[in-house]
Parts: sequence; structure tokens; C-alpha cells
Amino acid sequence: MFARYRKTTGSQPVKPVDIAPEQAKPHAQETARAPKRPGKPDVAIPARAADADRVEKRKQRMNGIKSDLHKRLLENLNLSALEHASEAELRSEINTIAAEALSEMDVVLNSEERATLNKELYFEVMGLGPLEPLLQDDTVNDILVNGPKQVFVERAGKLELTDVAFRDERHLLRIIDKIVSAVGRRVDESNPYVDARLADGSRFNAMVPPVAVDGSLVSIRKFKKEKLSITDLVRFGAFSEEMALYLEAAVSTRLNVIVSGGTGSGKTTTLNALSSFIGNDERVLTIEDTAELQLQQAHVGRMESRPANMEGKGAVTQRDCLRNALRMRPDRIIVGETRGEEVIDMLQAMNTGHDGSMTTIHANSARDGVSRLENMVAMAGIDMPLRAVRSQIGSAVNLIVQASRLQDGSRRMTSITEVTGMEGEIITMQEIFRFERTSLEPDGTIIGHFTGTGLRSHYSDRFKRWGYDLPASIYDEVRVRR
Repeated sequence: MFARYRKTTGSQPVKPVDIAPEQAKPHAQETARAPKRPGKPDVAIPARAADADRVEKRKQRMNGIKSDLHKRLLENLNLSALEHASEAELRSEINTIAAEALSEMDVVLNSEERATLNKELYFEVMGLGPLEPLLQDDTVNDILVNGPKQVFVERAGKLELTDVAFRDERHLLRIIDKIVSAVGRRVDESNPYVDARLADGSRFNAMVPPVAVDGSLVSIRKFKKEKLSITDLVRFGAFSEEMALYLEAAVSTRLNVIVSGGTGSGKTTTLNALSSFIGNDERVLTIEDTAELQLQQAHVGRMESRPANMEGKGAVTQRDCLRNALRMRPDRIIVGETRGEEVIDMLQAMNTGHDGSMTTIHANSARDGVSRLENMVAMAGIDMPLRAVRSQIGSAVNLIVQASRLQDGSRRMTSITEVTGMEGEIITMQEIFRFERTSLEPDGTIIGHFTGTGLRSHYSDRFKRWGYDLPASIYDEVRVRR
């Protein structure tokens, strides 16, 4: 029925594999005896250990069978024809070939084992092998592979070890190569690390031996299919309604915003949410290393940097994209993450008529974020006096939003700080909102609340001119009994 998906050339018969079940043991037997050794008493092995040993041996046999069947599928399937087949047809054809191979190998499996085997074979041929179920699990945010036998995932901000494993290092390398070759990149001993993007937009990074000592390292930051709105973030406790009102006024009145935070703190999610306050009558250009932003405006131009090719040529950096973006009449420029010399052009854009631009940086606080901007300017090789650099930052940046992932895995907007100008050689700042921790539950959950600091916004007059007359009460300090 599905012969059009088979190759015309025949395949070599597969060597039969014996996976006959172990001889049945009497139920009354509680222990298994080790072989008697001269001069040594019989050693009783707990039945649980013996069962675990049988399970491990059977698992190894099943891995061997799956490897043989995968080779058989690659020999028989016409992969170019499969591009036009439906998922149901693919699964049916894979199941048919697997059944034929199992019959030739004289292997008998129960219905549950056969269904599991067919699903895993489908993932091997058409997906990313053992990683595919984790990619389809919406509760998983990150997938972290430390060698072929150790796979972690992050759920709700917490890391947990899974029972997912690869057969060996070669199996893991084959999956890595499958990912990077699909986007025209390569990874090997001469080029042992790679950044790529999966078909669904998830961010992928891998390092292989000899740089990775104990086996290849893989990290996948899954792409969120549904963008979280400001309302969603308030409901999840990322920040308060008062903070949301303030941020709406700040973005709508075109303040330049920097979202600061550590890895996995929710910077990109926050930036996406803030972008919802941008009007549809504005032209927005986004620049990223890996396209993750999901702006919903009608007039959005997206750009993505590109690494060098195998000859070391053809690289397009974020700075290249930013320079070109300035010639494309943008109302706002959004840089996914500023981490290098593009900071110069970003600050210039904020200072030269592109009010309302936004970006993210890695920093642990608002003050650290300003210091990091200074360091990035220095690393770009620009010979400018420190006062001139700080003056540029002080006039370009209006607002720093600090996002943090707390020790219980929750993500909070822990501070909103305004940059108010310069006093002497110091950049002046004032915190408007913050998250205050009050206690720690026995299960590790952090208890706290959002509060204003009592300071009125430096940009209150600007808000009023644009039609955002925020009540003074949103800045009040909240008193909570400890």
C-alpha cells in the first residue's frame, strides 16, 4: 500500500536477535542464589536486585533491536518521498517495516513494547530521537543534556533529572548533526560548538568532544508558542497591577527601556510583554541573534544575525543589522540582547530620534546594568572618557527593569528603576517599585509583596502630556505585617 515510500533496492537480511524472556521463576522464591564458590558460603542476592538486573539486560537488548531496526528503516525508506506524506502514512509505513523486520529477526514483543518501539522509531527517523517527547511536553522550558546518559529538564523554574537517555555518544552526536545540518551548519572536532534554531524556533546550543570532556553537552531553550501578556504576568505574580500601569505609561510615552536580569530570569518574556504597549501606527525593527521576540504589531521588520560560514566568511553581526536598521526609518528599535560592541549603536539610536527603543542585558541589578553598559563600550574599543560614556548612557537610558529568578524557581520583576541624569560624574537613579521578601515557607516557597518606594516618577509630567495621568497612590509604600 505504501510501496511508494520504499526504496527500490532491497536490503540485507538482519541477523536474528534472541530476546526470549527469562525463564519463569516460582513466585515463592524471594532471593536468587549466586554461584557457589569453594570455601565461600552461598551469598543471597535480594530478589529486587535480580529483577533490576533482568530489566537492565532487557533494556540493553531492546536498544540493540531499535538500533538494528533504525538501520533497516534508513535502508528501506525513500526519505525524499516522505516529505509529501502525512504523519499517519509515515507512522503506518514505519510500523509495517518494523513488523517485517521483527518477523525476520524472530523477535516476539507484546503490544505495549511494540507500540513503544514504533513510537521511538518514528522519533528517530522523523524527529530528534529521545528528545522528541520532551520537546512536545509543554511543561518543559529547558532541556539540558550532559552526555548520552544524563538528561535534565526545567519545569516551573526547577531542574529535574529524567529517565531519557541516548544509546551512546554516537547516537547523541547523530541527533546533534541532524539538528545543525538542517540549518546549514556543522559541528565536529575542528568546530566543537554551535548555535542553531530548531524548526519551532527553540534555541539550540551544543558542544562536542574534545571540548566537552564527558560527552556532548546540549542545551535547548524551548520556544513559547503562546506569548504571555501583561495580564498573564500579573496573574502569575511576576509583577503588580500598579507596576503594569506604570510600565504601560512608560512604553506608550516612548521611554527607552532596558530589561536587565540573569540567565533564565524571563528577560525576553518581559520584553515581549512590554512590546504589547507599542501602537500599530509605529514601525518597529527587531534585531536578535536567535529570533525569539513575538511582536503582534502590524508593522514589524525582523532581523537575525548570522555566523561565519565554513571558510570563516559571511558573518553578519548584530551591529551590522543595527547600523542598517538606522537607515530603514524605524520608529523604535528592539534588540533582543545587547552583549557586545553593538551597544554603541544602540545608545546612539536611543539618543538620535528613536525614542522608545528597548533591549535586554545580563546584570544582577540596575546599578550593575549601568556598569555593564560602560564595560561593553570599553570592550568595543571606543576611546572615550568615562564621563562622556556615562553622559551618553544617562541621556539614552530612561528606565531599567530588573527581572530575577528566585531560589524557589519563581520569576519576578524585582525592581523598576529610573535613570534621572548626571550629578558630577555619577549617573543618578531612583527606584520606583521593588519586590520585598517577607518570609520563606518550609517547602522553599518565597513569600513577599510588590511595593512602591514612595518616590514620585521623574517622568510624571511627560506621562501627563501624553495623556497618562497616573494616580499618586500607585507609588505608595505598602506596609505588610511581618
